[in-house]
Amino acid sequence: MSEDAYGATIAKLRLARRLTELRVDAGYTANHVCDMLNWGRGKVGRFEANQWKRPEMSDIRDLLRFYEADDYSTREIEALALQARVRPWWRDFHDIFDNEFPGFEADASRIRVFFPLVVPGLLQTADYVDALMRSAGKPPAWRRRATEARLRRQQILERENGTTPQLQAVITEASLLYRWGSRADRRDQLLHLVEMGERKGVNVHLQRFADGPPPGLFSAVQIFDYEGREASLVFTEHDYGIQEVSDAEYVNSYIDSFDRAVDVALEPRDTAVYLKQLSERLELS
Repeated sequence: MSEDAYGATIAKLRLARRLTELRVDAGYTANHVCDMLNWGRGKVGRFEANQWKRPEMSDIRDLLRFYEADDYSTREIEALALQARVRPWWRDFHDIFDNEFPGFEADASRIRVFFPLVVPGLLQTADYVDALMRSAGKPPAWRRRATEARLRRQQILERENGTTPQLQAVITEASLLYRWGSRADRRDQLLHLVEMGERKGVNVHLQRFADGPPPGLFSAVQIFDYEGREASLVFTEHDYGIQEVSDAEYVNSYIDSFDRAVDVALEPRDTAVYLKQLSERLELS
């Protein structure tokens, strides 16, 4: 199991796309390829729909030979398949994640998040995570695993090999004023946001009560952008899980709404000042 598995999820997506392109260029239907290779019908279609966990190298090489791929395409696709076969840490958390969300998050070059009622997961302290999980009404064993998974996700902001994603987060004053844990715990969370906002590539914006009802988003949204030809993806988060949105029209709508949310929020420098003021009020109360 890889501790990071950076690139594996997007490699699967690219592999599916490249195999589709090779088949179309060769002039075959997916069912025809299955018939010619004595595979069950639907197998090639599943590959091209990215409905696999770990591509089998023997299957990939059979397809490359059948499509008579040139040397460049063969090397490219075999490299993608090898990368896609890396087993990531979240495979051991199937009870927490029911989709590829952690992989798409980990592989993103830019992450944009808006959370109206809680601090975004990538910016939570361990005490905040624990308090949030306790409020979920889940069994203790599930809470422990969910907390571990949340903290593991945060490690993408600690990578030092040039693959750390840029992060732009819009948070609301409402998410900061709930009473949880001790005053010291709540103060630590505020100062953690300040500290994270000082990192290169991290921008934190705050929507204040004083600025009135904001335009734009009202639900938890995460937007992932990627290098290369991969389109942006949106994940919405609710009480029962995280749902992927890939339709281009809806993705663009969420991006426009996110931009409006940024426009009415404080700039990162002003956000840091305001967060420090909130932390000082907690210290004096």
